[in-house]
Amino acid sequence: MPQNLWDPQEANHLLNLDGLVYRSRLSGRDNASLYRFEGSTSARLNRTDHMGRDTRLLAVKACGPEQTAITESDFALLRLDEIEPLFERETMTDAEVVVYLSRTVFEPGRPRPGLETLLHAFIPHPHIDYTRPDAILSLACAPDAERLVSAVYGTRLAFVPYQRPGFALGQLVGRLMRQNPSLEGFILGKNGLLTWGDDARTCYEKTIAIIQEAETYVQARRGGIQVFGAPRFPAISAAERQEILTQTLPVLRGALSGGSGVILSYDDSEAALELASGAAAATIGRQGAPCPEYAKHLRRLPLCVDWKPADGLPALHQKLRDGLSDPAPRIVIIPGLGLVCAGTDARSADQNCRLFRQTINIMGGSLALGGFEGLTETEALDLEHETRPTPTGELEGRVALITGGTSGIGQAAAYRLAQDGAHVVILGRSRERGEAIAADINRRHGHRRALMIEADMRDEAAVEAAFRQTVLTCGGLDILVNNAGSAGGAPVEDTTLEMWQHNLDVLATGYFLAARAAFRVMKAQGTGGAMVFVASKNSIAAGKGAAAYSAAKAAEVHLARCLAEEGGAYGIRVNSVLPDAVIRGSGIWDSAWKEARARQYGIAVDDLYEFYRKRNTLKVEILPEDIAEAIVFLAGPRSAKTTAAILTVDGGVPTAYVR
Repeated sequence: MPQNLWDPQEANHLLNLDGLVYRSRLSGRDNASLYRFEGSTSARLNRTDHMGRDTRLLAVKACGPEQTAITESDFALLRLDEIEPLFERETMTDAEVVVYLSRTVFEPGRPRPGLETLLHAFIPHPHIDYTRPDAILSLACAPDAERLVSAVYGTRLAFVPYQRPGFALGQLVGRLMRQNPSLEGFILGKNGLLTWGDDARTCYEKTIAIIQEAETYVQARRGGIQVFGAPRFPAISAAERQEILTQTLPVLRGALSGGSGVILSYDDSEAALELASGAAAATIGRQGAPCPEYAKHLRRLPLCVDWKPADGLPALHQKLRDGLSDPAPRIVIIPGLGLVCAGTDARSADQNCRLFRQTINIMGGSLALGGFEGLTETEALDLEHETRPTPTGELEGRVALITGGTSGIGQAAAYRLAQDGAHVVILGRSRERGEAIAADINRRHGHRRALMIEADMRDEAAVEAAFRQTVLTCGGLDILVNNAGSAGGAPVEDTTLEMWQHNLDVLATGYFLAARAAFRVMKAQGTGGAMVFVASKNSIAAGKGAAAYSAAKAAEVHLARCLAEEGGAYGIRVNSVLPDAVIRGSGIWDSAWKEARARQYGIAVDDLYEFYRKRNTLKVEILPEDIAEAIVFLAGPRSAKTTAAILTVDGGVPTAYVR
């Protein structure tokens, strides 16, 4: 049940746009009743334009921003005197409306308004809310919606049968408002709730009160009814669900849009399991979305898999491959497991999960009122959705896992991959440092773009667990950056067995364990993948005083070439980057290793940077960011036809020239 959260003291500190900013933020705080991402709010204002003229404006929430964090700059400001005459037109297409509204802009640079703008413009009230609360949509999607609205609200609210969003709906609502000036609002069939008030607080409190009435009415009739039918088989434990999903999500991700540009989110909430395992799941899943905005995000129908645990995993995987269509669904309902939600990134995948949870709640309410009627196929096909920004990063929707990602090259690679759109998983032993890096990447690039997993690459169980967590978090894996490092060397007679074994464990065995786990996920996806091994100049250039390190690095390079041969049939590319003397920001160039290398060359520790710079042909210092550029190239589409390659990023060390 939504609560009235209006705080006069808080409101007085956020008076922007006549209280519109505060009202909009407040209306997004209650996730159960108001749709946070696509609801719209507006206010009528008076401003002075650039020529000193008093101008009537409509401030309306633009497409995209989340209401809980909305700011004044997220509202379009439009010249109301130029929009209101549209009410007298006979007809306008969506394209004509969009072009016309773009010419009424009061301040350039603000976000573009949506088609919902006309609902706000054609109702002559100072403050307007257009929301999609669950209980309201339960009423609006019931077979006898008009009678139900009358039963709840009498003549205070009017019901408008479904019309697709656009000019005609805005004009109809405006006409009905003028014919019935005492109305408090509209319930728009399969669309939502439209309310208004003379000021921000009045508008908000009226909206909340109307929603509360609907919630009370629907919940009283829903009671303890099993609206989705009785469970078809005993519940599966959480541990069993995770095990099934670890093997299933890569298969599903590979089948959805070829595996590229898709992030998966998993929902096994009580509501999701109730729907997925109920006897009526398949029938209900074919009923359509509750409103156009939900259809825009979720597409009209989910995929309901006809499967039960006794059928086994091979049957589930085959049914997933067979059941997917183009365009692929955004929601997959799997009996016993819950929901798997797909999106172009983690934010949209999580949003789709939350939207479908709300859809489940809406369906349950409608079924308790006599039935659920979502958008028909014709209504869904008739929608002309507004254009969304096209992703620009070449790694959008890809998942990359970086071993040794908490410092130096690994840290630089994490930032660089995220910059191009990848979701990055950082593996390392320093949890505190890794979590700080992940938090910073999320702050820069968006919701759940980075995840830190603590793991020692010498520990087989820890490596396997890290890859399972990656699959459960993102759905699969596209890129492995094998980068975990170790340093330490001595003349061969001073090299202990422990020193030798440590280098092999971290640099050879650790790379093998990560590559093996990545191979399994990538093969299950069936869409290929890219692995980049960060080796060293030492892997091909013989030198003194570091035999253990150099031999282990040589093993990495040859392992990469072997895996390139093994992975070619599956579209898995494996390439190596060979840096040299990347000291700044490195976690392995500690004081002991620096002192050992300085002794090897007979120079002072402070002279190492200059020594390595002068040693290479280009006379340059090699930085972590230089290696990160090479990694991104080998991991992305620009090197799609390259495998088993060795790319040196060392400024040119003649003894390490690849022959």
